[in-house]
Amino acid sequence: MNDIKAYMADIKSKPHGQIEPLPEFHAYEAFTYQANELRSPFSKPVVVEVMETTVKESINLFPDFDRTKEYLERFAITTLSMVGTLSREQGFLWALISDENGDVHRVKVGNYLGQNHGQITDVTELGIQVLEIIPDGDGGWIQRPRAIQIEGLEE
Repeated sequence: MNDIKAYMADIKSKPHGQIEPLPEFHAYEAFTYQANELRSPFSKPVVVEVMETTVKESINLFPDFDRTKEYLERFAITTLSMVGTLSREQGFLWALISDENGDVHRVKVGNYLGQNHGQITDVTELGIQVLEIIPDGDGGWIQRPRAIQIEGLEE
């Protein structure tokens, strides 16, 4: 017991240290995300080919708001991918499109897909061509061509 008392006396005889003051905390500043309208950095940029249209053509161009929307029009065109084709003996070709949920849908020329009134204009074994009708920023509408290639052929 004497050795414990000697150790305690030795510890008490040493100079005492100082406790550092608590760090100063700064008030939280909320961050407001303001890039909602910009393209996601995780999706490929879209190459837009400008189609020359005259003023008269753009005045008469507008989407058909009275038609019934098709199922694939609820998805952004960038989330859709082509996974294959089906053909009939008469040479009629269907494209198989996978949506963001993984479901596969059969489409043909004339079907609509994407959220910008996109109508399929051509179906080949390598991909489909889509013509979208988008606002031009001046109260009118313009056509924008898009393509969806079969999976595995993207650059």
